[in-house]
Amino acid sequence: MSLQKGDKVKLQRETEVISVPFGKTITLPQGEEVEVMQAKGSTVSVGHQGRLYMVEGTNLDALGLPALQKPVLPKGASNQEIEDFAWEQLRTCFDPEIPVNIVDLGLVYGLKVVDLLDGRKMLNIRMTLTAPGCGMGEVIAADARRKIQGAEDISQVNTEIVFDPPWSREMMTEDAQLELGMF
Repeated sequence: MSLQKGDKVKLQRETEVISVPFGKTITLPQGEEVEVMQAKGSTVSVGHQGRLYMVEGTNLDALGLPALQKPVLPKGASNQEIEDFAWEQLRTCFDPEIPVNIVDLGLVYGLKVVDLLDGRKMLNIRMTLTAPGCGMGEVIAADARRKIQGAEDISQVNTEIVFDPPWSREMMTEDAQLELGMF
C-alpha cells in the first residue's frame, strides 16, 4: 500500500505526531481520521482538524504502512562510507510542507566526519532554513540527527543551523526547482 495526497486514513493506534510548523510532539488517538498531505522520504505529512502534522517513519504502521527501521551502517565504516551514508540519509529528510528533500533544496551546506581520540566518530552538519523564522528548523535538524545515528561508530551528530550565507532558490538543484515549478 502507498499513500497519496488526499488519501484519508484512520489511525490504527495511538500515534505521536509533530505539529507543523511549531515542532511540538502531540499524541493523536487511535481511530482519528487524518488526510495525507505529503508522503515523501521517510515521513508523511497529514492534516487533522485544520492543522498539519508530521508522522515519522517509525510510526508509519499507524497509517497502515510498514514502520521503517532505523538505518544501520556497519561497525568499522571508513570516513568516506560514513559521509556517503550521511548524505543518503539527509536525502530522506523533508520539510513537511515542501515536497523536496533538504539536500536538493540546498539547505545542507556541508558535513564533516571528525575522528575522536577514543576511535569513535562525530559528524558535524551545517545547514540552513528557507527562512530564518521557520518553526520547523529544529524538527528537521532532529530528523537528520536521528536518521544518521544508525551508524554504529558515530557517537554524536551535531547540526548547526546557520544563516550565512542566506538561503536562496539558486541553491536548489535543477530537479528541485522543476518539482516546485520555479523554472
